[in-house]
Amino acid sequence: MSDFQRIASVSELEDGGRQSFLIDDIPALLIRIGDQFYAIEDVCTHDGQPLTDGPIENGEITCPRHGARFDICTGAALCMPATEPVPTFEVEIRDEAIYVRSND
Repeated sequence: MSDFQRIASVSELEDGGRQSFLIDDIPALLIRIGDQFYAIEDVCTHDGQPLTDGPIENGEITCPRHGARFDICTGAALCMPATEPVPTFEVEIRDEAIYVRSND
């Protein structure tokens, strides 16, 4: 299993904020909701487009291109046209720093 990678400081992301990053050469998105941090692959499983700018509401991110929605905690596809989940990554907070580990 891969080691954790430091992605950002807690103070860098406001509630509702997001930050793009690469983990093992995979585009990913770090999202903050309240005091919780989530990391998902930044690619819609429907057509491969980035989720980066998709609206986030009620713990879901919507693909800005075709409207597929994904649970940011589990990655589950919540509506068509997506049928496959988005991979998620383990997030850990240490000394006010955010670390993410790939799921290989």
